[in-house]
Amino acid sequence: MSKNQTIGVLAGGDSPEREVSFVSGRSVHQALEVAGMDARLVLIDDLDALFPALAGIDVAFNVLHGGSGEDGTVQLLLDVMGIPYAGSGPLACARAMDKARAKEIFRTMRVPTPPGITATQESSPEDLQRGIGLMQPPFVVKPAGLGSTLGISFVDSVRELEDAVASSVATFGDTLIEPFISGRELTVGILRVDGEDIPLPLVEIRFPTELFDFQAKYESGVSEFLVPADLPDSLAREIQAIALRAHEVLGCFGYSRVDFRLSEDNDPYVLEVNTLPGMTPLSDLPRAAAAAGIDFEQLVQFMLQTAQKPDASAAT
Repeated sequence: MSKNQTIGVLAGGDSPEREVSFVSGRSVHQALEVAGMDARLVLIDDLDALFPALAGIDVAFNVLHGGSGEDGTVQLLLDVMGIPYAGSGPLACARAMDKARAKEIFRTMRVPTPPGITATQESSPEDLQRGIGLMQPPFVVKPAGLGSTLGISFVDSVRELEDAVASSVATFGDTLIEPFISGRELTVGILRVDGEDIPLPLVEIRFPTELFDFQAKYESGVSEFLVPADLPDSLAREIQAIALRAHEVLGCFGYSRVDFRLSEDNDPYVLEVNTLPGMTPLSDLPRAAAAAGIDFEQLVQFMLQTAQKPDASAAT
């Protein structure tokens, strides 16, 4: 990447993750400036502001978490504008952002993932009862198209499920229902190094509540992060291999973060793949990279290099 090129760090956006994106954007922008790059922090309010904001930008570094910034829309617009950008292309972003769609792909490609059903505006209580099938409470109810653990809730019984789902659908739209897996919360960062996407050391997150919610994720001191996770080497390698497989079957490129639940029987289950992982001081990808000997500035450089995709198919 030439230091004469102007890099636009896209932050803000139109999703509930806007404030997190601002923190990520400022962190990435500072790292690029420290590296001597010509970087601009481009604050986006909505898609109408994107085109004029990109005037004079040669390369985009997108940290627009959630919404149109992460669901493939911005990536598609950048493709149309002919502006190269770091990370995955439109199709992979769309697949990953839609948790229900990603789950179907995981099932088809034999990537272990919890059972689950999707509730929509058209779903009836009868549909919900049939869909639950053999799933047993407690349940996790979460928006199908949001990240940063926003809107996620924990439901103890089938009786409470209908109200929780109705509230989530009314507020967020399509909603995914999964059985809660008792065990450990893990995440695996994927990063392209020397032309190959590789899994980084595992991060384990320990927190005081049943669910790793927004507060636990972003408020300092609420959760404990263990890097690398305290697991047998063979199990850690198995989880890393599954993470890389999940990244690949969605068509992701360059970097991502793959979230897991590890059951009490040590069975790993992929929950989701994030194509634009957080880059805040508390984010998991920088923690995992640091455990691999890659500091934040180096991590940003590796991510930026993915804007130079080897061919058009890699961006899909």
